[in-house]
Amino acid sequence: MLGNDILAALTTYTKNMANKVSLVLQTGDHEKRAELVEFLTQLCSVSNNLRLIERDDNLRSPITFYLEVDNQNSGIHFSGIPSGHEFNSLVLAILHASGTELKLDSTLSNMVKKIKEPLHFEVFISLSCHNCPDVVQSLNQFALLNPNISSEMIDGGLFQTLVSERNIQGVPSVYLNGELFANGKIDTAQLVDKLIQRFPYIVESESTETLPLQDITIIGGGPAGIASAIYGARKGLKVTLIADRIGGQVKDTVGIENLISVTKTTGAELTGNMQAHLNDYNVTLKEFLRVDKIEKSLENSNAPKKLHLSSGEVIETKTIIIATGAKWRELGVPGEKENIGSGVAYCPHCDGPFFKGKDVAVVGGGNSGIEAALDLAGMVNHVTVFEFLPELKADQVLIDKAQAHNKITIIKNVATKEVVANNGKVTALAYEDRLSGEVKQQQLSGVFVQIGLLPNSDFLNGVVERTQYGEVIIDEKCQTTESGIFAAGDVTTVPYKQIVVAMGEGAKAALSAFDYIIRES
Repeated sequence: MLGNDILAALTTYTKNMANKVSLVLQTGDHEKRAELVEFLTQLCSVSNNLRLIERDDNLRSPITFYLEVDNQNSGIHFSGIPSGHEFNSLVLAILHASGTELKLDSTLSNMVKKIKEPLHFEVFISLSCHNCPDVVQSLNQFALLNPNISSEMIDGGLFQTLVSERNIQGVPSVYLNGELFANGKIDTAQLVDKLIQRFPYIVESESTETLPLQDITIIGGGPAGIASAIYGARKGLKVTLIADRIGGQVKDTVGIENLISVTKTTGAELTGNMQAHLNDYNVTLKEFLRVDKIEKSLENSNAPKKLHLSSGEVIETKTIIIATGAKWRELGVPGEKENIGSGVAYCPHCDGPFFKGKDVAVVGGGNSGIEAALDLAGMVNHVTVFEFLPELKADQVLIDKAQAHNKITIIKNVATKEVVANNGKVTALAYEDRLSGEVKQQQLSGVFVQIGLLPNSDFLNGVVERTQYGEVIIDEKCQTTESGIFAAGDVTTVPYKQIVVAMGEGAKAALSAFDYIIRES
């Protein structure tokens, strides 16, 4: 199952394991158990510090195993065969359990350690989901930090009965102590927010400044933010990067073929390359956290600003670069929010496999919508594309492919009115013919929303001027309407929301911030 190249790489990764790790597999019969045993046996063959143990520990299934260190359950469980995108989750869990340093911000680690209540997380995943590993890996680290916390990855494809019982139609879907905690399009930062809401005592009661005065503090970890951080660090400045996740929207992109000098890559690969480049520089990274408030001086616009983080920290900084990007635009119709993760989705690559053999809709006829339809057509029974305008906005090459596909129907000049659901499952999409005014219903099981992006700028109310669409207004040097605050990328008024444009704007913003610091010091 594991090729020679992978085994050789694993041998290198596990060479410096500090502690022995046992993979304890539940005994019993299951049609996939022999495959899992072979998989784990091969994995354990790369190091004397790894061993496979089969015993009855009353686990969920004969294809459930956990990591044991010093005869103690680490709290990290896997139900299924963690291959595909989840293979890295298993490897990282083994390395971290063996003593490899966790790459979590110390403030976040301390927050997790403070949790007193017993928490058991179940993360339902799809092996084709590229967002799921982030959640699995973070919760695994939380389990290693706090003995009160345990986490279990569950492959929804192998536990269909459980998926049906819990009415799961989107991943990752996270349960806490048997109750739904978060589902649909979620990330680690959102999980941290939910933990803070549930256990407010984990945040310091009094905010404290934990860093010296920074030269540049960047908010956002996408192409614009990372470019800003690298350019700022190369100038020898004190740089901090605050991000809910490294990569931003790019991480959700499957195929990238227009990044100049890189003929073809994926969002996950590009994100990994950006993070590796960032790691070459002395940049303080605050990941999985958000900025709640920016405090600026009313008397002196050139005075340092203060950023209040969701962790309770306060960072004082000479300049700020806002690079928070954008998020998926919602339809804003009845039934949408209520059914996220239960038939309404925004990522066809993640949630498409849950609709195998079913009829689904894609709302949006731009490039992302038509690409989603083509992707879904390989998994589902039929795809209907709904476009508001009289003509599709996608590139002609994509339109031609979609129109030639026998599993794709395109309906134009219609307005989505409601996502219809029954007993917690989407059953239809109501739409209006914009010419006749007639309202119709299309019977289906899933709705994938692909109608563009909205800038992540709500936290900037009263800080800088924005357009009616929420875009931060900038000049040719990325300066906002507030002295010392710059912005770059998709969150701004810069035209053409492209990766290469965002990178250039991020570099420009850092150079402008450097120039500002030189002039104002």
